[in-house]
Amino acid sequence: MSASRRSRRTRGWSSVAAVYDRQLALERPALRSLLTMLRIGVDEALLDVGTGTGGLLRELATIAPRPKRAVGVDDSPQMLERAAPVPADWEMVAADAQRLPFAAASFDVATATYLLHVLEPTVRAAVLAEIHRVLRPGGRVGLVTIAPPFARLTWPLLRAFSAGAGPLAGLRPLDPAPDLLAAGFTISARLPVRRGYPSLCVVGRR
Repeated sequence: MSASRRSRRTRGWSSVAAVYDRQLALERPALRSLLTMLRIGVDEALLDVGTGTGGLLRELATIAPRPKRAVGVDDSPQMLERAAPVPADWEMVAADAQRLPFAAASFDVATATYLLHVLEPTVRAAVLAEIHRVLRPGGRVGLVTIAPPFARLTWPLLRAFSAGAGPLAGLRPLDPAPDLLAAGFTISARLPVRRGYPSLCVVGRR
């Protein structure tokens, strides 16, 4: 993706930063389900890619015992400014998910929730390649996307509504399994979540 197109996408999401949290209640059921699936240990390091206002990290902070290290990454400073305070030993970092500023094999777990379905295929591949790079061998990746439509009649409506870029793409359905496999992961678990946004949780292993 060109720098100008990436900048337009970031501006699109930054423009809704002030109101983004109004819909977090619809994300929360899938975020909680994903964290249950991942079972993150206290000694593990987690990277949340496309953290936005930190919805997943907020949920993770309520779990005891929580991991000692967690890092949220987003390329929108406006989103990060709206993020809730995180525990003192956690971090929030402004960075491009296609160029993560971390060494290889730095994390045990990575998450990308409500992110991949808003990206173009080439960008999704680049983001997953970076996640693969920063995960340790055997590390886990947890994804949440909008679930592919269950009824045929819903598909034309969703496709028309979510065809744009930025926030309009937020309801674009995606099964991320083929992208995960292409990036070198194996898939260990899948779970549809019907409460809140109709979502699909997928866990893979490096």
